[in-house]
Amino acid sequence: MSLFVPMNLTCPECTEVFTSEAVGSVNADRRADLRDEILAGRFQIMRCSACAHEFRLEPDFNYLDVGRSQWIAALPARALRDHLEIAAEKQAVFDLSYGSQAPAAAQSVGQGLQQRLVFGWPALREKLVLAENGLDDVIWEVAKLDLLRSLPEAPLGEGVELRLMGVSGDLLDLAWIRAESEEHLNDFQVERGLYDGILAAPAPWAAVQALLGASMFVDIQKLFMGTGEDAA
Repeated sequence: MSLFVPMNLTCPECTEVFTSEAVGSVNADRRADLRDEILAGRFQIMRCSACAHEFRLEPDFNYLDVGRSQWIAALPARALRDHLEIAAEKQAVFDLSYGSQAPAAAQSVGQGLQQRLVFGWPALREKLVLAENGLDDVIWEVAKLDLLRSLPEAPLGEGVELRLMGVSGDLLDLAWIRAESEEHLNDFQVERGLYDGILAAPAPWAAVQALLGASMFVDIQKLFMGTGEDAA
């Protein structure tokens, strides 16, 4: 089931403290409406009881969609720098819930789940868009790297991410987004052939595919930050 818990919130506009329900977990099989809200950018938007100002809570919950084989741990974008430690923590959570330490019935469900870790709403939404369109997220991250080589201007920087927004026939809808504020810096389209070409001939990208898929955090962001494997 999807779980919500009462939480005291402080309005960023007027500093009023009020109580609302924050999500603890989402079961999209039973609550498809919550998945729809995430895709529409409306999930966890709070309205201040004093001044009516609206703001969005940072993601901090687990997302389950057995029908689409997805288990996703979603955390705030600001936690990205700690992705190595967090990936280990969330792997332990999954193992206890659906993995080797779970009851047999839960393990049978877990065997069909793809485990992922994301930071920020844009990253979570992208995983849902990929699943909706039958796209492999590791191949897609490789396609991003290939695309970055050809873009004349790429606003690369900490906190700025390239995300898939949707699929329009033979075109992929992309956007450069500030992860924490969800501000769009640039929206554009590319041919779907960018993805399909790599899917059809993945061999030249085998090494980077292995690196991207080595943990539940499948995102080119970790390549720019380092994997930590060579740290002393």
